[in-house]
Amino acid sequence: MHIDGGCHCGNIKYEAEVNPEAVSVCHCTDCQTMTGTAYRVNVRVKKADFKLSGGKLKLYVKTAESGNKRVQAFCPECGTPIYSTTAGDDPQEFGLRLGTARQRALLPPKKQGWCRSAMPWSGNIEALPKTETQLQR
Repeated sequence: MHIDGGCHCGNIKYEAEVNPEAVSVCHCTDCQTMTGTAYRVNVRVKKADFKLSGGKLKLYVKTAESGNKRVQAFCPECGTPIYSTTAGDDPQEFGLRLGTARQRALLPPKKQGWCRSAMPWSGNIEALPKTETQLQR
């Protein structure tokens, strides 16, 4: 599936070919911290299927709980996370942050990982009161 997207401020733009079956939710504490919320939704994309069409990413290397080094790529202007990948000279796959894709509503998650770190309430929000826009104060 062809997708396109970018960061919040418009500095970063990309296009990618993704497999809709490769969408997953990550509940790890790193994803919770870096998103400021309960989990992150990613879609795997091969390097050959990802094209940065605008802007230049800033990279940050984080050592994960596993000991593996993970590169976090984000917009240097607004801080929007774009993808993560393995550290090294030539990573071949990215974990593209689904929230940055314009077609995100068409790509529901197919699996979850790092569930031991999941917030106990994160899978049970359907019954919460809903509003269609920002809450009024």
